[in-house]
Amino acid sequence: MRPDFSPSSDSAERTYILHGQRLTPPSLIPGLHVVATPIGNLGDVTLRALATLAAADLIVCEDTRVTARLTNHYGIGATLLAYNDHNAPRMRPQILNRLNSGQAVALVSDAGTPMVSDPGFKLVREAIEAGVAVFSAPGPSAALAALTLAGLPTDRFFFEGFLPARDGARVNRLAELKTIPATLIFYESGPRLADSLAAMATALGDRSATVARELTKAFETVYRGTLVSLATDFALADEPRGEIVVIVGPPVEERASEHDMEASLAVALDSLSVKDAATTVSARLGLPRRDVYARAVEMAAERRSRAS
Repeated sequence: MRPDFSPSSDSAERTYILHGQRLTPPSLIPGLHVVATPIGNLGDVTLRALATLAAADLIVCEDTRVTARLTNHYGIGATLLAYNDHNAPRMRPQILNRLNSGQAVALVSDAGTPMVSDPGFKLVREAIEAGVAVFSAPGPSAALAALTLAGLPTDRFFFEGFLPARDGARVNRLAELKTIPATLIFYESGPRLADSLAAMATALGDRSATVARELTKAFETVYRGTLVSLATDFALADEPRGEIVVIVGPPVEERASEHDMEASLAVALDSLSVKDAATTVSARLGLPRRDVYARAVEMAAERRSRAS
């Protein structure tokens, strides 16, 4: 049910109705409140986010037209102020003045969690330097939403965001990312997707990958495969529309061959005991110690046989 904000007997307060209950947003502690907003489906907004936005003296957002769709839907009448890459140097002092005067200011992005690929970082940093309290109202994030449905390892991940637009810079950046032992998360646009996937396949190898488009929206689509297969498919398909997240699995560890193990043991047995040689080689090659020890025993016996 859509909340309906209306003035109460105290004109300084507003109440709203949510699921049949009349609620009064609590007074916010003065400071900067970083508020996550839906990435597509307005139903994903949290109750805390609604209460914070309703009680804020000011909502700072990337694009007032985008945020207005959320505030209008929920009947929130707070003042909106645009703060983006184009006007940040000019607007940041004004926002800090309001924070220093004791106001409660909410910071939102166009969608998702602020400061993940948006200009909020400098505002938060300067607020902290000015001694302003900063609070987080966590919620939706496109990066984490895509990660959870990709079916790729989630125990360690690296958020890259958007790759450089120029081919040379993109190739160089992917070379730096190649050895990171984690699942990689990229943001991408439709016009660049096919080229980026091809560059990833060349630089990172044919890893497992997922392309998630328009998450939580009516036309949400998820494609799973490898970088090569996805690059091929999108090169032949119509240019996709909407917000896109690309999830790439971690590098595949290459298992040392039996030849590598025997060559390493041959050197180690020249100066170490069978036990110490097996321990050293096992640790260096990442092989099971039991297997390495068994082969070390055989090689040591062969050496004694040849010597006799």
